Amino acid sequence: MMLKIPAPRLLPMTITTLAALLLVKSGDILEAALTADHRPDRAMMAIASAVGAETDSAKGAARPTAGPAADQTPSPQAAAPADPPISESEKAILLDLRQRRKELDARAEALAERESVLAAAEAKVAARVAELQALQKQLEGLDAAQKQKEDAGWQGLVKLYEAMKPRDAAVIFNDLSMPVLLQVVDRMKDAKAAAIMAAMAPERAREVTAELAQMRTGRNNAADGAEPAPGSAGEKASGG
Repeated sequence: MMLKIPAPRLLPMTITTLAALLLVKSGDILEAALTADHRPDRAMMAIASAVGAETDSAKGAARPTAGPAADQTPSPQAAAPADPPISESEKAILLDLRQRRKELDARAEALAERESVLAAAEAKVAARVAELQALQKQLEGLDAAQKQKEDAGWQGLVKLYEAMKPRDAAVIFNDLSMPVLLQVVDRMKDAKAAAIMAAMAPERAREVTAELAQMRTGRNNAADGAEPAPGSAGEKASGG
């Protein structure tokens, strides 16, 4: 009887071997994967640590800057800056301005004194003018009264000659002085004067007519503001 040696089971061994190889490969792959996965984490951690270090350094640098800035806040006593020193040119300008101010004040005082003197002079002149105006009114009143008195005297002569007969009055008028004759004839009524002049000597009548015309013309010009002609009958009559 032959002993049968059992045939080795290759399939299980093969499977076992493949499984071992697979495990080995899986371990390598897993280690490689873990290594690859941890490298970025390490890099990211390194970057994060570097950024954190820079942030801390920046904060540390900012804190000393903020500290002195806070410490440098001016106190109420140190807020007002000290006055800068005055230079020589500025001193000279200030002295010049002060001198000009004194001169202007002196001029103002002199002008005030002049104005007061002028005001006093104007007051005196105004008072004098008022006195002269009052005197002028007084003289005008006296002149008017004198003229009225003279006119009253002339009117008496006029009435006298008007009451006379024209021939008798003509005889007197022929020898009467011209200034007096003109004053009388000028105040007479036209009808009475015409009758008397008709009875007068012709030459004397023409002379009286010419002189009377000049006197009345000069008087009208004086009333209008014009000066009478020199040597007119008006001036002769007033002078006589």
